[in-house]
Amino acid sequence: MRVLRGFMSPRKSFEELAKINVNNLVDYAVKNLHMDSADVVYATNTLLDMLHLTEPSDAPVGEYDFYASLTALSEYAVRKAICAESDRLLFETRIMGALTPPPSKVIETFDNIAAHDGSMKAAEWLGDLSEKSAYIRRPDIDRNIQWEYDNPRGKIVITINLAKPEKTPEEVRRAKEAKTGYPKCLLCAENVGFAGNAAHPARQTLRTIPFELDGEEWFMQFSPFVYFEQHVIAIAREHRPMNVTAATFRRMLDFVDLFPGYFIGSNAALPIVGGSILAHDHYQGGKKVLPIFRAGTRRHYLMKEFPDVNVSIAEWYNSVVRLESKNRTQLLGAAEMFRSAWENYTDEGANVICRTENEDGTFTPHNAVTPIACFNDDGEYQISLILRNNRTDEKHPFGIFHPAAELHNIKQEAIGIIEVQGLFILPGRLQRECEQIKDILTGRTPLDFKSLAEESHPLNKHLGMIAQLVADGGTNMKEEKAAEAITDYINVACEKILDTTAVFKNDADGQDRFDRFIRTVTE
Repeated sequence: MRVLRGFMSPRKSFEELAKINVNNLVDYAVKNLHMDSADVVYATNTLLDMLHLTEPSDAPVGEYDFYASLTALSEYAVRKAICAESDRLLFETRIMGALTPPPSKVIETFDNIAAHDGSMKAAEWLGDLSEKSAYIRRPDIDRNIQWEYDNPRGKIVITINLAKPEKTPEEVRRAKEAKTGYPKCLLCAENVGFAGNAAHPARQTLRTIPFELDGEEWFMQFSPFVYFEQHVIAIAREHRPMNVTAATFRRMLDFVDLFPGYFIGSNAALPIVGGSILAHDHYQGGKKVLPIFRAGTRRHYLMKEFPDVNVSIAEWYNSVVRLESKNRTQLLGAAEMFRSAWENYTDEGANVICRTENEDGTFTPHNAVTPIACFNDDGEYQISLILRNNRTDEKHPFGIFHPAAELHNIKQEAIGIIEVQGLFILPGRLQRECEQIKDILTGRTPLDFKSLAEESHPLNKHLGMIAQLVADGGTNMKEEKAAEAITDYINVACEKILDTTAVFKNDADGQDRFDRFIRTVTE
């Protein structure tokens, strides 16, 4: 059997294998990370110092697996008490940080590629570098479970995210103790080169590209979790809260001018309907592969004030106003008019109230938009405004337009910009829990509703789901049939979640109300 270098061999000492793997990674950096031959000795000595090794191996570099070599070195570091088991990922990132080109070199190369081959080729290069440096850990991403739910209303893509494991109680404890306030958040420019700790991921391999949007300093990087193809993040240099204004639309069109093959979008800037990081202004984008871009058109309108802008309602689960024009100025004016109108619009019959008054006389806003910009297939600018509202009441403490409590076993987190475009990112726990549910449906695990009803039971959150599946198919299903039943349940749950987020429901009354709102702006 052929043994790849990077795996334990009985013929070599543990220390000698570590030396061989140091050579493997330096060789990898030369071939994949643009390391100059003049830097080889320096990089080798840097890794030797990290691992408390006195000299490199004199054996020639043979066949090796990159990730196997990297994992072997972190295992060596643990066994030699150089790092703790819980810090292996931090240590691996430190190793790769020493092999990844410095920020100045990355920016220089990016600019050269952009000048000769265009900005999209340069962005692809940065994405490729992000993978080869293990900033994006492709083997982890490939573990994610993904499928499509194709139905007449519009395709939904569903992912069970295994690339971002849930933290153990010990890791949560250490994270609380490790918080330092630097960098201020996960998006700040100061993350480049940051060593990380229990509360903050290591970012020695993070590389960013600076540019201007609407005369401001911003920068671009790739998402380490690449939820979709070429998943990029545009981030304000200044650490400031998320905010959607007229300037947001100008920045987004500037971005698609720079990268015409990408879409770019912003989360709504309110809790519940916003994303996970509202403390730092940023946008997300990438290739136009998300399901919403395949949505047709339900109804067209013309605007008196901006006659060059085509206004339409998208044939989609959420309430989406789509604006298209080659006239950038008119499109920006129309987008701002719709944003302002929605933020001040109330329709109590639809449970939409734009703001509520607080006891101190101040007002809390509830209406917001999730804007998405791109070029359409006809080469026109396109801005889609997904209408959102974050009101709560006694019946819906998590949000009137948030997944209902009976759906929280599938998705409880905020439904942000990725989900409202038809790509669901579900928690990794679902893989394990669905296997346990399948065991019940096939009879391998006896059905015990009394035990399931106890809050301490690991499947308690799925009690309603299990009851429905058992009622529909019993507890003697074939393996394939049980798996299919669980998938169908998740599909319908995600569809219901998208329906819930629609401020104007997809029935006759809801669409009449949507039409009335549109006409308050267009007429």
